[in-house]
Amino acid sequence: MALSVVRTAAALRALLAPWRREGTRIGLVATLGALHRGHAVLVERALAACERVVVSVFVNPTQFAPHEDFARYPRTEAADAALLERVDAHVLYAPAVEEIYPPGDATRVTVSGLTEPLEGAIRPHFFAGVATVCARLFCQVQPDVTVFGEKDYQQLLVVRRMARDLGLGVEVIGVPTVREPDGLALSSRNAYLSAAERAAAPALHRTLQEVAAGLRDGAAMAALRPDAVRGLVAAGFSEPDYLDLRDAETLAPRDRLDGAPARLLVAARLGATRLIDNIPVQRA
Repeated sequence: MALSVVRTAAALRALLAPWRREGTRIGLVATLGALHRGHAVLVERALAACERVVVSVFVNPTQFAPHEDFARYPRTEAADAALLERVDAHVLYAPAVEEIYPPGDATRVTVSGLTEPLEGAIRPHFFAGVATVCARLFCQVQPDVTVFGEKDYQQLLVVRRMARDLGLGVEVIGVPTVREPDGLALSSRNAYLSAAERAAAPALHRTLQEVAAGLRDGAAMAALRPDAVRGLVAAGFSEPDYLDLRDAETLAPRDRLDGAPARLLVAARLGATRLIDNIPVQRA
């Protein structure tokens, strides 16, 4: 079936109502737009779990600080729609800001604990914006399933906790990070990189792999971090905002592998572009 493009919550409800009456399972992929192959993989995963898939494209103002890239974030709706047609998505929901944040809006959703370290420490505004927009999209779409990429691993955990705590009845599925052949995690912000920066960018993933190998050999994170940071700086990155080993469920800090699932996470700037990445790591 052809991709339907809707721009209001009322039009979305009218479109989804017959499917819902028929018992059709509905999936949601929530995005900022500027879609790429990683988003296509999320849609494909949603299609594996549901008969109909809605993809929202909304550059959410509440997750950007005043100094961040809200104004210049890529807005490519025609290309986004073409990609969604190719992967057989059913609905592109592209609301105006007023559809998500009506005039006089005074409500925000916050999640404690998981939001405090890592991205939360660097961007304290961020997760309230993410949790709020996701809660509102979940209310408007009422999906059975929603799919998020593991590249934004902390975000995945926050959305999963928010949906569970509020009893929203949506299953939150994580999908492994989609990468370029040289290891760079796909991201809409990769478009900001110059040719030289793009050539240097895979050092972020290589560093994670090298640190993970050291951890599996029994080394402590505290011992591995200084050389890893020096390597990133030598490759052209700023000193990382963080390069941490964390519990995969709670994000509690870890210094060594102990058999429980862990996650190695990093954020650093390359020129003007801030890149994040993470990989799972577990003792063999």
